[in-house]
Amino acid sequence: MSTANLTIDLDALVANWRALDAASDGGVETAAVVKANGYGLGAARVSRALARAGARQFFVAVAEEGAAIRDALGPDVAIYVFSGHMAGDTDMISDLGLIPMLNSVEQLLRHFESLPAHPFGIQLDTGMNRLGMEPAEWAAVRDIALAQHPMMIMSHLACADEPNHAMNARQLRAFRQMTDDCGVPRSLSATGGILLGRAFHFDLTRPGIGLYGGAPFAAAKPVVTLDVPVIQTRTVTAGETVGYGNTWTAQTDTQVATVAAGYADGLIRAMGPKGMLFSGRTACKILGRVSMDLITVDITALDEVPKSLSLLGPEQGVDTLAGAAGTIGYEILTSLGGRYNRRYTGG
Repeated sequence: MSTANLTIDLDALVANWRALDAASDGGVETAAVVKANGYGLGAARVSRALARAGARQFFVAVAEEGAAIRDALGPDVAIYVFSGHMAGDTDMISDLGLIPMLNSVEQLLRHFESLPAHPFGIQLDTGMNRLGMEPAEWAAVRDIALAQHPMMIMSHLACADEPNHAMNARQLRAFRQMTDDCGVPRSLSATGGILLGRAFHFDLTRPGIGLYGGAPFAAAKPVVTLDVPVIQTRTVTAGETVGYGNTWTAQTDTQVATVAAGYADGLIRAMGPKGMLFSGRTACKILGRVSMDLITVDITALDEVPKSLSLLGPEQGVDTLAGAAGTIGYEILTSLGGRYNRRYTGG
């Protein structure tokens, strides 16, 4: 087999949800964010495992993602849509019982006119300037919205992965000023906010990246392993080059393995100069450029040619690999390509 093996440990995913649920103490409910196809790991399998563990509220980015979760989980869970009630989504929201998080006065009017008795939530902007009603907008429609009994009011933290950032306290203060007397369940925190402590938890938390093994949840169990098969090996003699553009030149004779994955599989091209693959605990440096389907790797230090090398696993998690590529773990996970042989364990 020449395709890489992507293994997704659903038991580790569930353990991460339970750990973040335990951190959301004091009667706070813990939801699960399963947008972007479950952060690239398969929304149906991920959401079913989390539902069996006890999650009853799920968040997606757009209504179409909500349809996939409803199909996987049936009618007995709540599915919130971050993008709110977009034009053209009315039938899907109604038919599938999705709960739009209304982001603007325009969305509020659309929802109340087209689905007057249908559940909804409100998203407020507390300083991130991305989604949600700003304070003046909220003040203008607050009484009208509250009279229709929203399921939840939420906002989103911009800098929760930096615990000492002044923006965290500023947004917490703004959220309280906008909602303290509303009498509606509230949600402010994703993974990073959970780790900031009880003041940020309110009634419901929404862990995302921490479920899948990513920072800032340092105690997360690794969820993903990626083993890439070796197609061919060769000895590259001193002075010879490897890969497109002749960007790497051998200083000494080097044993080089070519492995079957590349940027078409979501492996960020920029990781080439700093990236590593592993054989057991031995690091093997990427040589030259990451190409569309292939990566060349220095295996000189190994006693024998391996059948495969590990790109994600016990020795290198998504955030370490992301660091080599100059990006974040979210991008690594959500970029994982469709050519992998995917295998689920546990759950």
